[in-house]
Formats: sequence, C-alpha cells, structure tokens
Amino acid sequence: MASSDLPSPAWSRSFLRVGRLAAAVRRQWRRFWRVVSRYMPKRLYARSLIIVIAPMLLLQSVIAFVFMERHWQTVTQRLSQAVTRDIAAIIDMIETYPQDSDHAEVIRIAQERLALKIDILPPDPLPAPGPKPFFSILDQTLSEEITRQINRPFWIDTVGASNIVEIRIRLDDSVLRVFARRSQAYASNTHIFLLWMVGTSLVLLAIAIAFLRNQIRPILQLAEAADSFGKGRPMPRDFSPRGAEEVRRAGTAFMLMRERIERQIEQRTAMLTGVSHDLRTILTRFKLQLALAGSKADKEALDQDIADMQSMLEGYLAFARGEASEDPGLFDLAAFLDKLAEEARLRKRKLSTALSGEPVVHVRPNAFSRLLSNLVENAFRYAGRVAVDVRHRDGMLRVTVDDDGPGIPAERREEVFKPFVRLDTARNQDESGTGLGLSIARDIARSHGGDITLEDSPLGGLRAVVRVPA
Repeated sequence: MASSDLPSPAWSRSFLRVGRLAAAVRRQWRRFWRVVSRYMPKRLYARSLIIVIAPMLLLQSVIAFVFMERHWQTVTQRLSQAVTRDIAAIIDMIETYPQDSDHAEVIRIAQERLALKIDILPPDPLPAPGPKPFFSILDQTLSEEITRQINRPFWIDTVGASNIVEIRIRLDDSVLRVFARRSQAYASNTHIFLLWMVGTSLVLLAIAIAFLRNQIRPILQLAEAADSFGKGRPMPRDFSPRGAEEVRRAGTAFMLMRERIERQIEQRTAMLTGVSHDLRTILTRFKLQLALAGSKADKEALDQDIADMQSMLEGYLAFARGEASEDPGLFDLAAFLDKLAEEARLRKRKLSTALSGEPVVHVRPNAFSRLLSNLVENAFRYAGRVAVDVRHRDGMLRVTVDDDGPGIPAERREEVFKPFVRLDTARNQDESGTGLGLSIARDIARSHGGDITLEDSPLGGLRAVVRVPA
C-alpha cells in the first residue's frame, strides 16, 4: 500500500472527534429518556391515552399555527387593504372637489356605499399614539396598508370600542376621521374555527377512550387471573379470553398452562399417595411382627424405625400435596403466635414475638400455618432462643424467625431448600427429619406469590425471612 493512500493524522483526529461527539450525543439521549421515563405513567391505560392524545394535540397545534399565521393573517391583510383603498378613494374625492365645503355628498357616499362613517375635522394636531396591544395583527397590518397606499400622517385606535376602529388622517387643511366596523378590516370569525376544532377533538377523544378502555379491560383481567394463580388463589369466575385476537390467544394459553400445571400436581400427588399406601402396608406388617417379637430391645429398635418411617411418609405426602387444593381464607397471626408461645413453654425454649399491623391475613390457613410451623420447629430444634417478628403493612406480610443456633453456611443456604437435603455438619445429625421441612415451606410461600430467604441472625444463628403478599 502506497504511503499516499494512508489516512493523514489530521483526518484521523477529526474522525476520533466525530466518534466522541456521537458517543456523547447517545449518552445524553439515553439520559434524557431516563428522566422522561421517570415521570411517565407506569400503567398501560395511561400510556395508551398518551399515545392517542399526543398526536392529536400535535396535529391540532400545527393546524392552529398554520391557520393563525397564514390564513388569518392573509384574510386580515386583504380586508385591511380594502378598507384602506376605500379611505384612499374618499381622500381623492375630497381633494378633487374642494369647492364642496361641507363634503356632504362624500360623507353620504361613504356611509351608504362603503359602510364608513366619516367626519371632516379642523386641522388640529393628531392625538398622541396610544398603547399598542401585545398581539394585534389588525393594528400592524392596517398601519402598513395606510402607509403604503395613502402615505400621510395618521392615527389609529384599535384598542377602544371592540366593534369600531377609528382612523384619523391629516390632509392639507383638515383631518379626516373614519369610523369602520372591526369586521371590515379584521378576520373576526377565528373563534368559530377554534370552537369546531376543540369540540370535534373532545368528541373523538371520548370515543377513543371508550374503545381503549374496552381493549385494555381484558388485559387487566388476564393480569389479575395470573396474579391470583401465582398467589394460589382461585381464578376469577367471570374470566374468559376476550378482546383483540392477541389478547384472546394469551388468555387461552394461560388457561391451558394453568390446567397443565394443576394436572401435573395431581399426578405427582396421586403417585406419591400410591407409594405411601404400599409402604403403609409394610408398616402394618412390621407392627404385627413387633407384637409377636419376644426381645424387648429388638422391639424398641423396631418401634423407633417404624416411627421414623411413619414421619418420613407424612413428610412425603405433605410435600406432594403442597396444600394446593386448600381454599384461601383468613389466618389469625396473633392466635398463631400465642400457640407458638405455648409450644415454646412445653419445649423449654425462650421465645420472643412481635406483631405490627393487621393481625388477620388472607392466605390458605392450613398451608400457611404449616409454613411458619416448619420454620419455628427448625429453630426450636437447633436453638435455645428464638425470636419471631411479624409485620403486615402496605399489602405485604413479612415474617422473620431468628435463632441462636449453629446456623447454616452462606454458600449452602440455597441448597437446604432442595428436597431430602440435610446439612449434618451444620445441624445436629442425631435429630430426626426427612429434609423436606424447608422445601415444603418454600413451596407454600411461592404458591402464595412470595418466597423465603435465609440470612445471618443478630442472635448469632440463622434468620429465615418470609415475604408474601397478603
């Protein structure tokens, strides 16, 4: 490649400057839209209204500007030209027939033929210029036409009487005073145009809002149905796919998905129920053999094995059911905390409780009681001091369970929510359990639209935090 084909250093620097400028413009543009989105409405209905209203307002603003600046000004200019031309003709008649001292014939012609009332005044000085209105197309246009066509000293008053315009023009030996209707020199029907524009816009806007509300209502119903299903509540009875084709397809897909999920849950429950039934048959045989066993030590050992297996079966069934078939109802948090206090007294554990907000929540009572019981049972099992804090406000329920036990390492806190997982290094491995307690608790929390997280406790052990909408 020849050296002359290489880009010059100046060209390279210019290219870099352009690139930096483009990057800065992109950053400012993104920053601008972040600020705008912060103040924009968040709901679909409000945003849709903006999409409908904003173009209409923009179009009407452009039309009004063009009309005011072009059509209105053009009409006013032509009317002012006509009035000034009539006044110029009157001046020519006055100067052409000076022998008519009172100019009665000119006054008659001006009034009858030109709709102008004129007077011939003595040659007194013209009045001082009056205040000019801030927006006055008439004042400016009429002054320009008088200067162009007549080119004599003049004085006009467009601010006085609303329907009359007064014009005074100095002649050689007199002053001509002319009274003209404002409508003769000014396009005064602008309000009719504005009234029609605003009126039709309001009618069209009302129609658009009505149609828009009907289109958005099915989307809101679909969101409500999905939210109810996520919280484990029954789907609204009047829900059915409605609205536009895309919304109908989304509603139908949601209903099919809900049916598949419920069918899978039923299949899982039926399978584990069958397995548990078979195992219970074996347990019954064990009990019969125990009754015939002779050794007391063997009998106690088999009794313990049967109790452990029974506990495992109950845990498996609870995990399989997930309490999904229970209907939502009211759950009294205060009564549940009293029950925990009694259990702590029987277990000889130190328990402190706190409740703020409304004590009654709308959940699946048995499932939610099992969720909290599993968490508190774990705390009672591995700790001597437990604290339960319940806060219910702003549509959200937050339950915190703290203990002073051995805790769980941070890197393994997510693992304990998996079924059949037990952390023998962190917890007492001599304690019985199936490893399903936290799995069942999280399953119930998520079926209510919430979740459970584990953190370090101020008491030195583990903190379990339950957050569910209620």
